[in-house]
Amino acid sequence: MTVREVQDEILRLKKKNDICILAHSYQAHEIVEIADFTGDSYALSKLAATVPNKNVLMCGVRFMAETVKMLSPKKRVVLSSPVAGCPMAEQMDKELIEGVKAQFPDYTVVAYINTTAELKTVCDVCVTSSSAVKIVKAIENKNILFIPDCNLGAYVAAKVPEKNIKLLQGGCPIHAAVTRRDAELAKGLHPNAEMLVHPECIPAVVAMADYVGSTSGIMDYAKKSDKKEFIIGTESSIAEHLQYDCPDKKFYPLSQGLICKNMKSTTLMDVLDCVMNGGGEEILLDDETITKAKKCIDKMIEMGG
Repeated sequence: MTVREVQDEILRLKKKNDICILAHSYQAHEIVEIADFTGDSYALSKLAATVPNKNVLMCGVRFMAETVKMLSPKKRVVLSSPVAGCPMAEQMDKELIEGVKAQFPDYTVVAYINTTAELKTVCDVCVTSSSAVKIVKAIENKNILFIPDCNLGAYVAAKVPEKNIKLLQGGCPIHAAVTRRDAELAKGLHPNAEMLVHPECIPAVVAMADYVGSTSGIMDYAKKSDKKEFIIGTESSIAEHLQYDCPDKKFYPLSQGLICKNMKSTTLMDVLDCVMNGGGEEILLDDETITKAKKCIDKMIEMGG
């Protein structure tokens, strides 16, 4: 089968089997093309709750599928690739954070959306990369424990200096591996390009950026800008998607190392297997976990996140 034939079969079967396909922006272009919705993890989760489909297929990583399940507990939620985890989401567990909370009981625990459902059960409020600054600023408590990404946390701390923000050593190993030297080399190769960077990158790289924002923010900025060249400081697929969307502009990955193997573990044939043979892994969360974990997401919504 050709790629186009596989895509057509997926489109036919998803309609026949009442499946809504969600694809995170870091997925390959041939998967994005057959998705009902593409975007950041939280945006996809909210959209999934509004569709009439009884079945939702998440082409992304496990914590994203868990978030979909939390917001749509009555729907059957399937993760397209059972091995698609997230090193950042999995590097801190409930027991670790309960221990830190016991040491710092007067701190409000702010969890990046990129955390497991279990970890969210012991957190006070959730944030996305686009809402983190706004929400932390709005929290009444001066003392904040921000988990798990210390780079995003450092970015927030710089924007909200009035808060006492405690960070733990954690984050996205893919974004964190980008160095200042990488940024200097990219700027040297493309002197006319603006550099757009995700705040999961280290502070030294963020400081060199022309724009800092979420994946969606980076894409929106590039599409609306009258500039013609951009260095993209997030997962390499974003530069590829933007090149398709804006053929009159040029997009360069900030580093060749910006490839998420977990996101890339999902293939178009995996998606076909899911809609044809019931492949993938159904996400199951007990009622107590959903209730406790959803509290910090509800708090985020209440605070305008």
